Amino acid sequence: MIIARGVTLRYGHKTVLEGLEFAAHAGELTAIVGPNGSGKTSLLKTLTGEVRCTGNVCVAGRDIATTPAWELASIRAVLPQSTPMSFPFQAIEVVRLGLAQSISDDSNLPHRALARVGLSGYEARYYQELSGGEQQRVQLARVLCQVWEPKISGQPRWLLLDEPVSSLDIGHQLHVMQIAREYADAGGGVVAVMHDLNLSAMFADRVVLMKSGRVVADGVPEVVLTNEKLSHTYDCRIRTRTPPASRNWYLIPQAAYRDDFDTAR
Repeated sequence: MIIARGVTLRYGHKTVLEGLEFAAHAGELTAIVGPNGSGKTSLLKTLTGEVRCTGNVCVAGRDIATTPAWELASIRAVLPQSTPMSFPFQAIEVVRLGLAQSISDDSNLPHRALARVGLSGYEARYYQELSGGEQQRVQLARVLCQVWEPKISGQPRWLLLDEPVSSLDIGHQLHVMQIAREYADAGGGVVAVMHDLNLSAMFADRVVLMKSGRVVADGVPEVVLTNEKLSHTYDCRIRTRTPPASRNWYLIPQAAYRDDFDTAR
């Protein structure tokens, strides 16, 4: 599990997270959703140890405050929102950075990782010459290369993804989410910060809904992604529907004007 207890994060005088409790389970895809500025990325950064906070965060039973970085790198890999690179690295060289933090000695793994994200044949392409979506998938391949096997000797490993589909078209969004889904199904754990509520509803086992640095709701999609909770959290009318044929949960924003929503409340 990944467990955060009593997490408080402040930037100067601004409180970003306050007394937050969070848990994610191996074998599940947990989506963190909420409006801009709700603390989603800040929460992920506390889970990875990128920022210092008060409270306690444990990954697979290890307190991240006292666990060596190399040990954490062997059990979890982190995909940030963006990864600018100044040097002219080829795609395969970027992916090999993940292999440097991996316990695997498979030299062919970077090629397999690129193929997994649909970029076979891109090995010699320079990172700066790729589109934003292609760069995002190269970075995902790097992360996969680091923790390729979802479980090692029965020990689950983790993918921590910050907006993994933000630069992708719908086909590649589905591809990336399927990769995350399969990683969880194989026994690993996935925590993903998401903006797309429909993709979250389609692929996540659990959804953590945030607003103003707090968890508003936590549970299965059909319990969390309700008209009342979403409309309150996003300050606009949102309606959820379930198509009779597929039973897939989906959401329809209604009334784009905040003033109209405020009047309705």
